[in-house]
Amino acid sequence: MRTFLAFIKKEFKHIFRDKRTLVILFGMPIAQVLLFGFAITTEIKDGKMAILDLAKNSVSQGYINKITSSGYFIVQENLKTYNDIEESFKKGTIKIALVIPQNFAKDLGSAKSSTVQIIADATDPNMGNILTGYLSGVTNSYSIEKKLINKTPVVIESKMLYNPESKSVFMFVPGVMTIILMLVSAMMTSITVAKEKELGTMEILLVSPLKPGIIIIGKVIPYIALSLVNAATILALGFAVFGMPLNGSFIFLSLEILLFIITALGLGVLISTISNSQQTAMLISLMGLMLPTILLSGFIFPIESMPEILQVISNVIPAKWFIIIIKSIMLKGLGITALWKETLILLFMTIFFIVMSIKRFKIRLE
Repeated sequence: MRTFLAFIKKEFKHIFRDKRTLVILFGMPIAQVLLFGFAITTEIKDGKMAILDLAKNSVSQGYINKITSSGYFIVQENLKTYNDIEESFKKGTIKIALVIPQNFAKDLGSAKSSTVQIIADATDPNMGNILTGYLSGVTNSYSIEKKLINKTPVVIESKMLYNPESKSVFMFVPGVMTIILMLVSAMMTSITVAKEKELGTMEILLVSPLKPGIIIIGKVIPYIALSLVNAATILALGFAVFGMPLNGSFIFLSLEILLFIITALGLGVLISTISNSQQTAMLISLMGLMLPTILLSGFIFPIESMPEILQVISNVIPAKWFIIIIKSIMLKGLGITALWKETLILLFMTIFFIVMSIKRFKIRLE
């Protein structure tokens, strides 16, 4: 019995010796409960909208006040012409637009119905449908308040921009590609490098004439090739099987995919430099990469519906920017002039991860 207790004591000591594993072990349940509790919600508040008020009178203003007081929408832009609507969608500043006709007040006071137009950004069909539903509900409530239901109700004409049929696959193909690339590029790289350190073969490389930068490049090149093959396979399936459109430049799309792969590889190498074992590398990758990529990238759950602190944290998730870029190229047909900011953020992250990785390798050499 004494031998058995001593064995258990040894195992506990072994577990508590690795502080990184302990942080992950006890931090994971807390982080998961908080993330899942706050991030997994379909309710959207403060949806960014634009209004094209062609009536510009007290009646249309009363209708707008009813919308803004609902708490579901924030008027981001007051537009002047129809052409401004698509321009705002392309900039990504709004998720939904409302067009109030010129004769809005006059039609409501007569026997005719007044038709308002709702245009939603359907690159994220779930969000587009939810916001359209909210706006329709507020409009119906406005009709009831004004006792227009059996008189001259407000008729809603809705339009889903960029994805008229609201196909959810148009959202999932970019999201799945992001997860796969992150899995292959970052997680596999971190585990592979950590394995070499665990087995002691990394020490042989570190004492060789090869410079740290050359070692890192040699490690990541095979994964760049594998990730590109994966990306090409997902794109081919998306085009051939699901009818995914490509309204932008294929070359620009390919360059952005390559940039994201390098970003993920840099992150993977950085994780490997702070991991002493494959187990630690895998846990850090799962906690630091996969979970945020799924929950905080906007792939499944709208970032707008999350608490403000999670919205801020989502800005440091590379997957968020990659998903915005890839959906904008494929569905909206945008180019570098519209996506330079997102591209620059990814580029900055890439440089940061690579520089930090090389620096940590240099530290080990010293």
